[in-house]
Amino acid sequence: MYPSSINPWLLVLLGMLFIAGCSTDKDQLLPHGPQNMVDIWDANARSASQSTVDRQLHDARVSLRRPMDVSTLDLATYTRTAQTEIYSQFKRLPNPDLVMYIFPHLAGTDPVPVPGYSTIFPFYQRVQYALPGERTEDY
Repeated sequence: MYPSSINPWLLVLLGMLFIAGCSTDKDQLLPHGPQNMVDIWDANARSASQSTVDRQLHDARVSLRRPMDVSTLDLATYTRTAQTEIYSQFKRLPNPDLVMYIFPHLAGTDPVPVPGYSTIFPFYQRVQYALPGERTEDY
């Protein structure tokens, strides 16, 4: 009937505990006072709004705020991005670019015309960066 590893008395004991756990009363287990959540919320909202310290703090914050003219302000300069963080800490060392013009030509086994174009090669193989605080200006 039962597998040999499960004791039938253990199943009876677990069933009795389960039934006993479901028979408790919520109000007996978690008693509450005469106030409901709306009363508690209103009491805290009134005490916070009537506090003179909070009112003084709010007035001080309002006096420090300045209106921003968004139409003339470039918000991109105030945004921190990975690129601006790298360029502000690690300055790029000079690496002149070699601009090369490729003339129009035919390419491939079936001669396909390729229009002329310009491409840029860095003079040095790798881009080098200065350490933070290292001088990057001309001497």
